[in-house]
Amino acid sequence: MKRFTGHSGKTTFDVIVIGGGITGAAIAYEAASRGLRIVLFEKGDFSEATSAASSKLIHGGLRYLARMEYGLVRESLRERRTLENIAPNFVYPFPFLFPHYRSLPGSSKWLIRAGLILYDLLAFDKRRTWDAAKEIPGHTALSPGEALKRQPVLNRKGLTGASIFYDCLNIFPERLALAFIKSAMARHAEVANYARVSGFLSDNTGKTVQGVVVNDLIRDKTYEVCGKVTINCTGPWADRVLAMAAGQEVRDHRLRRSEGIHIITRPLINDATAISTATSNGRHCFLIPWRGHTLIGTTDTAYHGDPDDYRVTRKNIEVLVSEVNASFDGLAIEYKDILHCYGGLRPLVASRTKETYTASRKYEIHDHAGDGLTGLITVEGGKWTTSRHLAEKVIDNLRNKTTIHPGRSVSSGKYLTGSNIRDINAFIRRIQRENTDFDADTVAHLGRLYGTDYKEVLSLARQMPVLAHRLNADGEILAQATYAVRHEMAYTLKDIVLRRTGIATLGHPGDDLLGRVAETVAETLDWDDVRVKKEVEATSAFLRIPTD
Repeated sequence: MKRFTGHSGKTTFDVIVIGGGITGAAIAYEAASRGLRIVLFEKGDFSEATSAASSKLIHGGLRYLARMEYGLVRESLRERRTLENIAPNFVYPFPFLFPHYRSLPGSSKWLIRAGLILYDLLAFDKRRTWDAAKEIPGHTALSPGEALKRQPVLNRKGLTGASIFYDCLNIFPERLALAFIKSAMARHAEVANYARVSGFLSDNTGKTVQGVVVNDLIRDKTYEVCGKVTINCTGPWADRVLAMAAGQEVRDHRLRRSEGIHIITRPLINDATAISTATSNGRHCFLIPWRGHTLIGTTDTAYHGDPDDYRVTRKNIEVLVSEVNASFDGLAIEYKDILHCYGGLRPLVASRTKETYTASRKYEIHDHAGDGLTGLITVEGGKWTTSRHLAEKVIDNLRNKTTIHPGRSVSSGKYLTGSNIRDINAFIRRIQRENTDFDADTVAHLGRLYGTDYKEVLSLARQMPVLAHRLNADGEILAQATYAVRHEMAYTLKDIVLRRTGIATLGHPGDDLLGRVAETVAETLDWDDVRVKKEVEATSAFLRIPTD
């Protein structure tokens, strides 16, 4: 991955994308795969904000049926299958147990089972997967005794049974988003992280956007880039970017921000199923087995501050913990049990509902020509699961509203770069047989995170045996850090341990380990001892569980 640093000549791109989360990444890939000249700018690291703060799911949105958003559910279920196909090393079917209670709103046995029948019907093509191991079965019913046998932590009072249904886990969202970036670059897209758009270029009237001004935060320079169309994919910052383009605060802009947080604890449930349940206030929470731990989420509360100031607070964590403890028997999670927490802001298209929990997860594609500002499109709302299809619609939109003529979409029918794996289970078994000089779990883990590119990571470890050092229970190795800075545009320690590897995604791994990773990449990144110390301190501070 070669980072874009500007052109010396006057080059005009077909499309400029602002924002390197999953939406921007998918649009960049969609545009490049359809023959357009595309450049993407991200002010921080790829997927460091909203896209990283996900529930690690690719799902159809069962609860959206209650709001009769059948079109959104059908789209999500179709795209769930598409992502199973094109990213088989990242997306896996997994069973969810939904308990039913006699008097709990939203958990009625008959209501949920009726909803699951409809869910299965809307997913009529769920078995049409390229890999037979990815096929998703229909839902099944459990008696109260069977439900408790599977998950003893269920609240027994009023339990009338449970349903088992399937959705998909997204085992490493940040790396899946990176796979979209890599796929775009494989088709000649230009991409830069740590490249902040600080202004817009316009014609003499100021009514046509013709490009952007970019601050390169790595090279400490500013340059201009011209483009026929600029697409604003900045999520919770979309209104701020729009205001910068318009030169003023935009009236009646309908973006709302919703906070969602998650916590990770030691294993609390049986790892054979995840649990999704209604809480006493009518919301939903879940407990998901993840890397030998339990992932718990999520909140959905309005956020009214500056998105740059957002952080997870102790108060919001305690609200989530209290709600989860009240929904299960014998959990009694304490603050000290939290190994890791993360959160982010979801961009929601405003509706008439007062609560963000009931706001639609639909997306909007807004061409600002109707506002008197041509050459600028803002994409808002949406969800991880539908990001590829959203990108397809955005690029289709260019054909109708600009002089750009993209080719037909091919993204639903081609593997992402590194994911060309017809049978994931056979692939893992084969690479374990072929690489017996490494632990089997290390090879399997690398095969899932890097797909067919796993060989390059192992090659680094073989060239420098010190890089073969095992770092955690997953079997991750130091070679991944070196690979991240040499080949995946990682520029900070946080990039490496949170978004290129899983070294710190289960919690603080200790300053000694952080220091070892920093020292491993110091020469490549030209870090002196002072910089190494600063990187470790900054990452350590970021990983601490908040006390206020």
